[in-house]
Amino acid sequence: MPSPARSALLLAGLLASAGVAHFVAPKQFDAIVPRALPGSPRTWTAASGAVELALAAGLALPATRRVSAHATALFFAGVFPANVKMAYDWRNRSTTAKTLAYARLPLQVPLILWARRAGRAEQ
Repeated sequence: MPSPARSALLLAGLLASAGVAHFVAPKQFDAIVPRALPGSPRTWTAASGAVELALAAGLALPATRRVSAHATALFFAGVFPANVKMAYDWRNRSTTAKTLAYARLPLQVPLILWARRAGRAEQ
């Protein structure tokens, strides 16, 4: 298992990649924005991408790592409804697609735990 500092940087890389993806290929993210949210899905896609980029930057900097790690854990919990929507919407797709969508649901738990561990990195 990598050190907490290295783990924080790896998580920052994951978040930065996801954040960029929200701007490069927004349609896939627009599709999983819960309909109950006000405004356009594209606005939510851009906002969540920007948050992921900000969290990545915060995790990369030792001075802001702890607070960014806590915010990242909350972010991972907050986007869970989008993963539920994706699983529901993909229920009639191929077995591979359904497996991918359903696997995202429990994946939130290790992501939250990863963020919490990253927050314990030395400063």
